[in-house]
Amino acid sequence: MKYDFEGRVALVTGAASGIGRATAVAFAASGAAVVVADLDATRGEETVVLAKAAGGRAVFQRCDVSAAADVEALIARAVNEFGRLDFAHNNAGINSLAADEWESKHWDRSVGVNLTGVMLCMRAEAAVMLTQGNGAIVNTASINGLVGNASQPAYTATKHAVVGLTRHGALRWARKGIRVNCVCPGVIDTPMVEGVAARPEIRKIMENMTPLGRFGQPEEVAAGVLWLCSDAASFVTGHPLVIDGGATAD
Repeated sequence: MKYDFEGRVALVTGAASGIGRATAVAFAASGAAVVVADLDATRGEETVVLAKAAGGRAVFQRCDVSAAADVEALIARAVNEFGRLDFAHNNAGINSLAADEWESKHWDRSVGVNLTGVMLCMRAEAAVMLTQGNGAIVNTASINGLVGNASQPAYTATKHAVVGLTRHGALRWARKGIRVNCVCPGVIDTPMVEGVAARPEIRKIMENMTPLGRFGQPEEVAAGVLWLCSDAASFVTGHPLVIDGGATAD
């Protein structure tokens, strides 16, 4: 579905690839001006090109979401460039699939990006939206924010925390015109997953873990993000929207 976001401004972190890129392009295709944020400048600029090709205005801002100064500069760029901030998709995150997350360096980095990064973004985004009297924030959690994961303590803990932080924000700003929700994707066909599913037999096993029998596409998650930001979801806040092909249904 295509929304009319003409005159609106959207911010997407982790937008150099995967779900973030798909969301940035979808916002642009719906008429929004988009601020594309990521650590990867090369692929971030590629997303800008795709967003412009989709019909929207877009700029890139390099940002480490775990660094407060970077986040403040990012929000300032959005306001200075486009005059306001209507939608924010806090999507940046890491998944240390090949690491032992019990090790402090991996744990600290996961918490810094996946949780503190979301908090810093929400704090700065809400400050702008409060002056406007409206706005919509969508965080990227995971189905591992709703169920357990035996192999990834940091990822599971941080994604559970993102769901909790989302609910807190929804309650905190409910009477201030700001809605806060999150998406909880299952296995999505992104560069992060491709590294794990490079071998056909592994990919098949992962596909069979999902009742629909396939990986989700980034655009399918982006569709959920745009809906949560749209007026069609005007009575929805504090909600973890599961987009997982039925993985958590049993």
